[in-house]
Amino acid sequence: MSMVLTVLVFCAGLLLLYYGAEALVNGSSRLAFSFGVRPLIVGMTVIAFATSMPEFMISLLAAFKGSSDIAAGNIIGSNIANIGLILGVAGLMMPMAVARTTLWREIPFMIGVSVLLYLFALDGMLGFGNGLILFLLLMGFLWYCLKTARSGRALDADAEPGRAREDEARWRHGLFILVGMVGLGLGAELMVRSAVIIATALGISELVIGMTVVALGTSLPELGASVVSALKGEMDLSVGNVIGSNIFNVLFVLGICPMIRPLSIDPSVLRFELPIMLAFSIALIPLLRPGMRLNRPRGALLLCAYVVFIGALFV
Repeated sequence: MSMVLTVLVFCAGLLLLYYGAEALVNGSSRLAFSFGVRPLIVGMTVIAFATSMPEFMISLLAAFKGSSDIAAGNIIGSNIANIGLILGVAGLMMPMAVARTTLWREIPFMIGVSVLLYLFALDGMLGFGNGLILFLLLMGFLWYCLKTARSGRALDADAEPGRAREDEARWRHGLFILVGMVGLGLGAELMVRSAVIIATALGISELVIGMTVVALGTSLPELGASVVSALKGEMDLSVGNVIGSNIFNVLFVLGICPMIRPLSIDPSVLRFELPIMLAFSIALIPLLRPGMRLNRPRGALLLCAYVVFIGALFV
């Protein structure tokens, strides 16, 4: 494939990604409204699952091919990008209020599964048993989401006529979600394929490719979904998508892949990339706690930290 054609494929993927994200956010937010489900829960489940599919497909394919550096590096790099890049950009575009329950329940859970991943990786290998425990934790997380799906969303009487109209259009919202998921998956696939070809031509290592180009490419669905959510004022969807996606990446992707084929973890990942992922996750609590919001200066801080991380990979 010529370099010009590769760039054109990259641009086509970007367009698919944007319109896929818009369809997914529109469909899921309206479907949540019609059922009276908290948008945060929709963000942490339906959207997070959909936008984590590119990571899953890339890591699964890499695991089958024996490219553990890309399989694990993609997830760790993607989780760092989700917080530093996506929340940073979304916070810069539109200051976001964060629910107290998100700060004290969902974010600590995300930190907990990240710590568990680090402990599992200490022996340099993620095996079947590690994957099974992570997958069982995912089942527990989904049970918690279902249990709290309707709590905390009091729909007033004025909202009932609008909700009744949304009830009649649920099949259409479901179609929007399906089209959005397909668009996000195809867009990410086209972008990652073309980006890897460009990066490989420049002589970059497989681990760095996994941490940067592939991770960034597979995080673009989250970026598209979160930015579109922020622009539409759906802050719960935007924050919930990032938190849920990080949880899905660890529990779902790194739960399934090691059960199919063990993944080796490079020692350098334990010394640098995994601690950085933990630092980004833990930093969310002091960043969000004052005023319970992510304002533009804090968004800029996250984005700058992410740029420094990417720069450090090439030093």
